[in-house]
Amino acid sequence: MCHPAWRRARIAAQHLRDLAQLRRVRDRIDRQYAQPLDLEALARAADMTAGHLGRQFRLAYGQSPYAYLTTRRIEHAMALLRRGDLDVTEVWHAVGCPSPAVFTARFTELAGMPPDLYARRAAAGTGGIAWYASDPADGSSRNGEATAPAPQLA
Repeated sequence: MCHPAWRRARIAAQHLRDLAQLRRVRDRIDRQYAQPLDLEALARAADMTAGHLGRQFRLAYGQSPYAYLTTRRIEHAMALLRRGDLDVTEVWHAVGCPSPAVFTARFTELAGMPPDLYARRAAAGTGGIAWYASDPADGSSRNGEATAPAPQLA
């Protein structure tokens, strides 16, 4: 029979190992956002099943790995559109979104406007362009980290 304190210590150690693996998965998504990534490959690299990775990632970061990946892609797309040297189609390809429909729908959800309007406003300097993807209802970023108010472009 295992002593309860030893059992708790084993469970805590496994939890820390899982968190470290989840951080590595998140870091990989952050680095390789423009490349095709699938949950099975991410799970294999983390030595987890896809279901376990999905559940644990959602618990740790508040969204699925796919939603996190899509959010990173849109955040990078927003930065590229603000830069102004690429059109929407070039940006869509550059960030690795699977289709223009997914790109436009998710961009509109996160930025509050379609990418073509976002690009026009950024180019015209009309303001209202967010620096990050956020949920306007709670003022936090999509990955649950605290954010500062978005500066307005003049």
